[in-house]
Amino acid sequence: MPVNPELVGRAFAPTAPYLVGREKVREFARAVFADAPQHTDPEAARALGYADVVAPPTFAMVVQDLTLQQLLGDPDSGIELSRLVHAEQRFRYTRPIVAGDELVATLSVTGIRTMGGNAMITSEAEIVDADGAHVVTTTSVLLAGEAGA
Repeated sequence: MPVNPELVGRAFAPTAPYLVGREKVREFARAVFADAPQHTDPEAARALGYADVVAPPTFAMVVQDLTLQQLLGDPDSGIELSRLVHAEQRFRYTRPIVAGDELVATLSVTGIRTMGGNAMITSEAEIVDADGAHVVTTTSVLLAGEAGA
């Protein structure tokens, strides 16, 4: 089954709130070699004006992944996980993610471009804090091969 073109324009339900933990930020920073002190040391982060440690920019993927699971789990999507490659990722921040933030994300499929037996699926996840204020928009492009191709 090819990727369902009716996904374009679809918005998924907001995710459950994700509480950003200090240790999760520290673990992620180590994993991506983000060695600036504000990522691991609360005092260094406070000296820069933040309430707690600051997540590296790519940390938004942790929250966005919750939205991509909605898309990939949709039985009508036509997306077969075994034929999927994460092709591109972008971030547009209003402010950094900080430990203690409670974030909610909403995914929208913004485009599908077909090429032969493949489809490039573009989606955006709007991530907001507990007050509903924008934190970051993540844009992902997934490359999906057609089943049986």
